[in-house]
Amino acid sequence: MNDWNGKVVAITGASSGIGERTAVLVAGRGGIPLLMARNRAKLDEIAARLGGRCAAYELDVSSSDSVEAAFKLVYERHGRVDVLVNNAGFGIFERFELTRPEHFESMMNVNYMGIVRCTKAVLPAMLAAGDGNIVNVASMAGKIGTAKSTGYSATKHAVLGLTNSLRQELAGTGVTVTAINPGPVDTPFFDMADPSGSYVANVKKLMLTPDRVAGAIVRAVERNRAEVDLPGIAGFGAKLFHLFPRTFERVSRRFFNLK
Repeated sequence: MNDWNGKVVAITGASSGIGERTAVLVAGRGGIPLLMARNRAKLDEIAARLGGRCAAYELDVSSSDSVEAAFKLVYERHGRVDVLVNNAGFGIFERFELTRPEHFESMMNVNYMGIVRCTKAVLPAMLAAGDGNIVNVASMAGKIGTAKSTGYSATKHAVLGLTNSLRQELAGTGVTVTAINPGPVDTPFFDMADPSGSYVANVKKLMLTPDRVAGAIVRAVERNRAEVDLPGIAGFGAKLFHLFPRTFERVSRRFFNLK
């Protein structure tokens, strides 16, 4: 898809970071970004700044009722969703033995089941139209597990499994499915994931900007990419990990254990 003009683009987790910057790019290309997140005040502020046909919808991806209600309004007002960017998510970085079961459950409910709920909300109409793009923001953590991310990494492995399987199911339907796998990104995500700031301090020089990831999302839709790893060297590292897992872990353990 090279022409964003008039395209309706639903973006979850749009109140900051990657979601917000993706909305800015879509609006700049003539698209209609639908900002979706729990913080309605923040969404309204961003929508007012973007102007045009941008719209805000309060949405909690962890609630089936909230997802159903929000997308019902979307279809009533806009008639369709051309692109869905499943971006909402959060992480808690703790050692396995210190992580409470409810933390595992809540991360899976938002990061994985949130994508399931939102995708189910738009897929029937996309299939009927024979056109649509679904972009799932996963993570390099979905390819390489690291210490203190047992819960978060598991959710992103699940997202990649869903994405890859769904892509095969939808082959030939006109609906495309893309995975975006960024490494650490400089966003408010780390306010909860790393409240001490120690991990951010350790990887600050390596962190991606939200603009870079947003740009990758837009280009992936335009070029019908199945998957994008950011940065590229991390994608190469993931390939080495799957070819030589024990050797890779032994060599890279010091680098990855920075949380």
